Amino acid sequence: MIATSAPTSASVPTELYIGGQWLPASDGSVMTVVDPSTGDEIASVASASEDDAVAAVDAASAALPAWAATPPRERGEVLRRAFDLMTQRADDLARLIVLENGKTLTDARGEIAYAAEFFRWFSEEAVRINGTVQTAPSGANRILVVHQPIGVSVLVTPWNFPAAMATRKIGPALAAGCTVVLKPASETPLTALALAGLLCEAGVPDGVVNVLPSRRSGAVVGRMLTDRRVRKLSFTGSTEVGRTLLAAAAPAVISCSMELGGNAPFLVFEDADLDAAVEGAMIAKMRNGGEACTAANRFYVHASVAAEFGERLVTAMSRLRMGSGLADGVTLGPLVNAEARDKVASLVDAAVAEGARVLVGGAVPAGAGFFYPATVLSDVAPGSAILAQEIFGPVAPLVTFTEEAEAVALANDSEYGLVSYVYTRDLARALRVGEALESGMVGVNRGIVSDPAAPFGGVKQSGLGREGGHDGILEYTESKYLAVTW
Repeated sequence: MIATSAPTSASVPTELYIGGQWLPASDGSVMTVVDPSTGDEIASVASASEDDAVAAVDAASAALPAWAATPPRERGEVLRRAFDLMTQRADDLARLIVLENGKTLTDARGEIAYAAEFFRWFSEEAVRINGTVQTAPSGANRILVVHQPIGVSVLVTPWNFPAAMATRKIGPALAAGCTVVLKPASETPLTALALAGLLCEAGVPDGVVNVLPSRRSGAVVGRMLTDRRVRKLSFTGSTEVGRTLLAAAAPAVISCSMELGGNAPFLVFEDADLDAAVEGAMIAKMRNGGEACTAANRFYVHASVAAEFGERLVTAMSRLRMGSGLADGVTLGPLVNAEARDKVASLVDAAVAEGARVLVGGAVPAGAGFFYPATVLSDVAPGSAILAQEIFGPVAPLVTFTEEAEAVALANDSEYGLVSYVYTRDLARALRVGEALESGMVGVNRGIVSDPAAPFGGVKQSGLGREGGHDGILEYTESKYLAVTW
């Protein structure tokens, strides 16, 4: 049964935020935001045009010299105030995320706490952009290296974490002294607009942060990438769109950071603590209802424990209650839209047609909203599309293995390499396998790896660069070398 709850109203701006002003789209365009649990409209938001994109770059460019010259401590204090405000308003922001994204209130509260931490972390990193000085090997001069703000930065964020993906980019950009234009996903613009108001209240000067919701994403972002004042693009989203943006950024040789698709393997060895493995699987798979780039996508389980692991996972998945994220007791919300739900359903149907067995779930429920149940599949054929594509939904396909080398080979058989998960009691094996896995991050006996203090990112076609940690702020700087004799 799907639980329902009447949505609460949220008072947030619905216009573009450019140069410290709330403005309608220059051509009057608007777009509809819907509640994924019902499909009903919850807001009508301004939809930016290419002219609005130019205006936003104008504002960011005009604000850049003064913000770059602002002392690092002052920039950090602004970000710290933003952290405090987010923390104080966590529940309201979480409910807003539930309304436009569909995730459960528990997941949304977790996202707000995580998102706010990026403001706190980078408020501290603002004063730690250290340079270096050394004597040239010849002894003829000194080598001085300083890190300067890269400049106007275009930030493009997805719908699955509308707060955290924005703060993970805005935080380091502002800490480094850059100004930004944020283009949020068209499905979830309200959270980004709420953050714009909050940053203004925290003391961010006019023009330093600009927010452009738009249904015309390609045209709006493409126009900004042709502007010679734009020097940075940071994008989180699909690999397919990332390739397109890289091509668009190439003519102007714009620095790009890309956090792209994932296809995370979850490896359970014969000596694993199965209680811990199932607990970790529920986090890695079901956080955000499976709509996360870090979600466990392929479960490779040693044949000797596969049946028991599968039974325990089915029991845990069966306990989830599906419904509106605002309803009491709900632990699984809807997918973001009908297209996302239909993709998940088609992947499951194709896997079953190829011989997979449905242990739980596996069918679209009747009723309104974009729901899909928690699903576990066993006997999944090695060549199934569900193992090659990012599912982005609450589905766990199980595959067995017998040898360590086989598990590593299966895990690495993907064009993606964002994150992997390994469960074993053998520390040597955990480290050996962790080094062999082709991914930018590895969770060892942990179902979650994301941390604002750690470098987040992938290898292969999962992306370029890193977000979070000290690496994250360096993405928004240019290194300048001065040859000096004294």
